[in-house]
Amino acid sequence: MKKFTLEEFLELLKKYNVEEIEGVKIEGDLEIELEGSSIDLSAIAPLYSMLSEFSNFLYHANMALGYLQRLSTALGIPTPFAAQPQLAPAVPEAAPAVEELKPPTELVKAKFEPYKEEYPGKIEEVVLGATKADGGSREYTVTLGGEGSLAFYTFDAPQPHLPAIAIDVFDRKPMLAKAVRTHYEDVLDNPAEWARKCVKKFGADLVTLHLISTDPLLEDTPASEAVKLLEDVLQAVKCPIIVGGSGNKEKDPEVLEKAAEVAEGERIMLASATLDMDWERIANAAKKYGHVVLSWTQMDINNQKTLNRYLLKRVEMPRESIVMDPTTAALGYGLDYAFTNMERIRISGLKGDTDLNFPISSGTTNAWGAREAWMVDSPIEEDTPWGPRELRGPIWEIITGLTLSLAGVDLFMMMHPIAVAVLKEVFNTLGGNVKESVEDPGEWIFMEV
Repeated sequence: MKKFTLEEFLELLKKYNVEEIEGVKIEGDLEIELEGSSIDLSAIAPLYSMLSEFSNFLYHANMALGYLQRLSTALGIPTPFAAQPQLAPAVPEAAPAVEELKPPTELVKAKFEPYKEEYPGKIEEVVLGATKADGGSREYTVTLGGEGSLAFYTFDAPQPHLPAIAIDVFDRKPMLAKAVRTHYEDVLDNPAEWARKCVKKFGADLVTLHLISTDPLLEDTPASEAVKLLEDVLQAVKCPIIVGGSGNKEKDPEVLEKAAEVAEGERIMLASATLDMDWERIANAAKKYGHVVLSWTQMDINNQKTLNRYLLKRVEMPRESIVMDPTTAALGYGLDYAFTNMERIRISGLKGDTDLNFPISSGTTNAWGAREAWMVDSPIEEDTPWGPRELRGPIWEIITGLTLSLAGVDLFMMMHPIAVAVLKEVFNTLGGNVKESVEDPGEWIFMEV
């Protein structure tokens, strides 16, 4: 196939004296170059006129054909251009007879196939306590973390360690709700016996000793004097210990530093290092004496990242010696904020954020700060009854703990014995530690029915 320009084509027609073209089909692409072209536009006029006339002819011929067909149809005269005969509409077949429905005799065979998601990250494992083999005097240790998936979602990856529960003990009589105080009235003046009761009777995995008497606004007990009580508690119970101060920003670093020295070799947890106090002094004490530091922030994921990074980079704290406390807001005044913040932290850690892949601790005792947990009844006139606070208070702590357990909390600091018992039973059940009529409590999930 030879390619012609329009100018070459017109020259070819002139060469052979061609005046008309009939029955010739021309196919090809039309390319027009105006710039630098020597084509005589006047020579195109006859061809353009011829194409225009032909286009008009086709248009009118098509209209005439339609008119002719309509006219022939009206007169009943056949034409050579008659349309194709239409087929008669098909007669629908009779619907098949409906069989009589019979009741099912067995269930449809089905098997549950859970959705699985693999996370690139893993939560650090942190061991609290040291046995004699490790240079301490604890009878057992508690390991936090190690998860490779969301809490209790064992379809993705098994949860190697169930959440642990610590019960709070104070070095002076605190203001406690009546529902809590009734369980500890016989030991409130003896913190060592208080700790023993928490472990022996109420099943605490750990004990948290709060040295609140060191607060300058209270007794202002010297750090060297306050930590003697820590020695008594270490003798009274053989579980891992958590030590907290009074919350005073100036006094706590000194108190926790002294506690770290006294408990050397026992691998206690110092609670807490915060951004608004001398966190570096507390972390260095933990590192020097082989303890764990609690990194505490106020419900802000960015602040949590910052403090964790300081501990890792500036103090060079071992990764297996950091636990986070992003702050617990209890049911009734911000539980949804606490849950969202903790869940974001946990998911970030599982996705590979090495500044946030640490175990999480919850001060679940904060549930007793909600008025609904301890007040006799509603202060609002004509409000509906709240129910007995002896039951309402523990439920407030239970719901707070169970909710945050789904966000990934590894350690719960609690108070009420019933709340402790309920959480332990739920955790053991979800973790497969309860043996009933079936060998595996989770076996029903994979059963075929």
